[in-house]
Amino acid sequence: MADEVRREWFEKDYYGVLGVPKNASASEIKKAYRKLAQQFHPDANPGNAEAEDRFKEISAAYDVLGDEEQRKSYDQVREMGASGFGGFGPGGAGAAGPGGWPGGGSGAQYVNVDDIGDLFGGLFGGAARGGGPARARPQRGADLETDVRISFDEAMRGTTVPVRISGPAVCQTCHGSGAAPGTSPIICPECGGTGEIAVNQGFFSMAQPCRRCRATGRIIETPCPTCKGGGSVRRTRTFQVKVPGGVKNGARIKLAGRGEPGPAGGQPGDLFVRVNVAAHELFGRRGDNLTITLPVSFPEAALGAKVQVPTLNGAVTLKVPAGTPSGKTFRIKGKGAPKAKGGHGDLLVTTKVDVPGKLSKEQKQLLRQLQDQQMDSPRKPLGVA
Repeated sequence: MADEVRREWFEKDYYGVLGVPKNASASEIKKAYRKLAQQFHPDANPGNAEAEDRFKEISAAYDVLGDEEQRKSYDQVREMGASGFGGFGPGGAGAAGPGGWPGGGSGAQYVNVDDIGDLFGGLFGGAARGGGPARARPQRGADLETDVRISFDEAMRGTTVPVRISGPAVCQTCHGSGAAPGTSPIICPECGGTGEIAVNQGFFSMAQPCRRCRATGRIIETPCPTCKGGGSVRRTRTFQVKVPGGVKNGARIKLAGRGEPGPAGGQPGDLFVRVNVAAHELFGRRGDNLTITLPVSFPEAALGAKVQVPTLNGAVTLKVPAGTPSGKTFRIKGKGAPKAKGGHGDLLVTTKVDVPGKLSKEQKQLLRQLQDQQMDSPRKPLGVA
């Protein structure tokens, strides 16, 4: 495996931590993580140590399950532990038993130790065959998410909006290294920079996090006076976010590297900006198409007419054929929302025959004459008069 397998994989049920089944899809895992991370994020629970610990647990679970290769390796480790193979069943590490190590009684499975080393790399006695001990990789920072609200017109033409984020940010004194200016972190002499040390577990040696460097693989001898060696400080950051024309309600814009800084000099996470578009008084939206309801009078619908229809950039003329019923939809090409790859959608115009609430005596008389001239009832297809 490319990543070190940690002992916690035997002990921690990361699926349970995120509240998803083992066969959950990658999108389901991501959705569960984002929901929990937002709920237990330290910014949402200031001073709550329990919520902070829960957030760290959730992040650790997603670091593994959110990576396809690490998830596959984690599942293999868990299956081994469930069968009692890893020595974490009854009797502790290295204990023999049926189906376990050689000599475990009838039905014992004889396992090639070299194969185990190939599969689990640094778990049993350091690195896998064919390579030296790998240096501990700095952990990536957490992703952040925030919301902005823009008008319908701004969404159509595009705009730039300011976004303010309060929380951990890279220390400007040490630039995230955690070391005082003029100094640098050193490789941990205890673990040689791997972040892990080997502990004898009987038949094998088990890799455990190095306590001296806290599994980071490095030690800061002279901490930064501003961040006290943490590499980050809490402050408010402001970004200008460019919203493209035609953006849909609920769209998420990614700002790479603008999330929380990673501990021990790790890469920062990303910032996701969710766009909420206000409703328009005239237009609706259906994909890249805009919709509008157009009132027409009874004479216009019955006799036909040329009427004006509002669009995003001025009115256009629509020909309404004679005999147009209420609810008829017409399509005006190229008058919809801007498309991501260029061009525009269409404007869908749905007619609504306007029935006047009040009529003069003359109007009533004319309508009665029209009614007398009508030969068939419009309800005849229904079988009623």
